[in-house]
Amino acid sequence: MRHAGRYAVVLALLGIPAAAHAQGDCFPPAGSREVKLFAKFAVPLAFSEGEAPTRAVAGRVRLRLDASYLPKIDSATRTATICRPGKGPEYTDLLFALPRPRLQVGLPAGFVLEASWVPPVRVNGVKANLLGLSLGQSIGVGSRGVLGLRAHASFGTVHAPITCPDAALADPASECYQGTRSDDSYRPDIFGAEASLGVPVGSGALRPYIGAGVNVLRPRFRVNFTNRVGELDNRRIEADLTRGAVFGGLTWAPARVALSAEVYASPGDAVTARVGVGYMLR
Repeated sequence: MRHAGRYAVVLALLGIPAAAHAQGDCFPPAGSREVKLFAKFAVPLAFSEGEAPTRAVAGRVRLRLDASYLPKIDSATRTATICRPGKGPEYTDLLFALPRPRLQVGLPAGFVLEASWVPPVRVNGVKANLLGLSLGQSIGVGSRGVLGLRAHASFGTVHAPITCPDAALADPASECYQGTRSDDSYRPDIFGAEASLGVPVGSGALRPYIGAGVNVLRPRFRVNFTNRVGELDNRRIEADLTRGAVFGGLTWAPARVALSAEVYASPGDAVTARVGVGYMLR
């Protein structure tokens, strides 16, 4: 296979065959390329805080918009070894970044509830309908420091032509040749917890921070491809895994507007960068 597009905000992973319906569903083991691909996809999709922890105020409402870079996946990782050996690299690089709008509401006792929704609008073949939810609490540390504790979840579905995009349909050497463009689906299902520590600098508008956490991943992928003789491939690829995460960044909030930049990584899997802007409504 050839012509890997740009990154599919999801996804896709795994060696999934254009004609794999005869092989049945696949549950790749830890260490396989399929699992490594799942782990890499989870890094930019995790619903991390993305800014420095601050003291929560009950009734405060903020709007935020951030974007996470979707790192390119090398061809070796995109080539299945368990679910479809010999197929060739999957087509995963369809998007450059994932934008994510957020709404934050301050609750009593220092808690903050946050929600996010990426609506199902198709962009470059990718349609993501993703939800993010989190509940966090901020605790004062010393005279100026703030400790943030947060539980979060990302779930929903991403549709994209991962196994058989247009380029493969026109390629006589491809298993996808003269079939119907695939509309594969991917559910990230990421559940995590994290802790961060921020200490304001100078007047307090500049807030560097660091943090760490753990993510429980339950990725689910389903092929949706019909070949040139009308056979439907709808096999599933599933895995369960757990990954650690580390992150750090800087938030500048001189008034009602806050600008943030963060580096977020799962050691051994992938590194992403996030930038965001927030505005305090009240």
